[in-house]
Amino acid sequence: MMHVSAEHIFIGTQEIHKDRMNDLNNEQDVRSGEGYRAGYNEGYRFGGCQAVLARIPGCSVYRRHLRVLYVPQGFEAIDGGVADALRALTDECIVASPDTMLQEAASHRPDLVLVMNALHVFPETHAEQIVQIRQMGIRTAVWFVDDPYFTEDTVRLSQYYDTVFTHELECVSLYREAGCRSVHYLPLAADGNLFRPLQVSREYQYDVCFIGNAFWNRAELFDRLAPFLQDKKVVIAGGHWDRLKSHEQLAPFVRNGWIPVEETVSFYNGAKIVVNIHRPTDAGYDNRNSHNVPGSSINPRTYEISGCGTLQITDIRQDLTSYYRPGYDIETFKDAEELQSKIAYYLAHEEERLSIAWRSLWTTRQLHTFTDRIGRLLSSI
Repeated sequence: MMHVSAEHIFIGTQEIHKDRMNDLNNEQDVRSGEGYRAGYNEGYRFGGCQAVLARIPGCSVYRRHLRVLYVPQGFEAIDGGVADALRALTDECIVASPDTMLQEAASHRPDLVLVMNALHVFPETHAEQIVQIRQMGIRTAVWFVDDPYFTEDTVRLSQYYDTVFTHELECVSLYREAGCRSVHYLPLAADGNLFRPLQVSREYQYDVCFIGNAFWNRAELFDRLAPFLQDKKVVIAGGHWDRLKSHEQLAPFVRNGWIPVEETVSFYNGAKIVVNIHRPTDAGYDNRNSHNVPGSSINPRTYEISGCGTLQITDIRQDLTSYYRPGYDIETFKDAEELQSKIAYYLAHEEERLSIAWRSLWTTRQLHTFTDRIGRLLSSI
């Protein structure tokens, strides 16, 4: 995928940064305190994000003369972006639940029924409704966005649809070998209406942020980082963090339980650095991947963090460089030692941290939107 240069946005950034620091130091003669400095820095970051967004050119939208029935999965971070894109790109988008999709299909007779993920809310009784919809002559498609973690279920469900989309590159051959005739790789994206730059209060401002469940690789990584993080302002949010061996050391940083999407966006915006760690793909241990399909594609958090205009440091998936450029609009790490080194470096080098964060926002808003992805989906069908 071609990467769009955003360098023209950052002309003069160094001088702006120097002027800002001079202003800040002068203000410190009058007002002092960590809170004031944090607020000033947050305002500067947000202002830079707004400058980036103001310079992103508008894009023309090619509307298809199609009527689409969309069945969301019940996950706000993805469902809303897909529905908005369908409304923008088709003549009509009807949103239905798994319980009403057969009735809605019979009533509206759409050109396409698109089911998001077909997991969690799709027992076999609902899958049988897909069979009846196809018997009406209506084309059906599913987009699997949790691959490859539930392949025991998705391979079975894939058989019910005319067309299968997967966000995981490694799963394309799996579905084809299972007998699906039309299979396409379709990466995820960020919903710009949700994952966007915001100014947030001090309760969301941290040096380092991680949001997600404590899969074994994540817990192991933070156990190794525990001594280094002790003098940092850190938030680790999600489920099962009692698995940490260093729980006593990290407990002050841990917020257990589900974090709503709106609050996740606030944490992403308030953090100087957001760490992204992909979950392991091994069968067992929270996965249903008995096919042992590896993971090559990046998770939705990669796009969502970048869409907030924050520096992201992520572990490396093979397909990452198709979408972002390490050292330019994203940062990467291969082990705990490298992650620790990069956290320390970027906490001490604000200008470089902000420049990468602003480029990540540019890349995401230019290239990784649901309008782009749904346009590709409709073209494939």
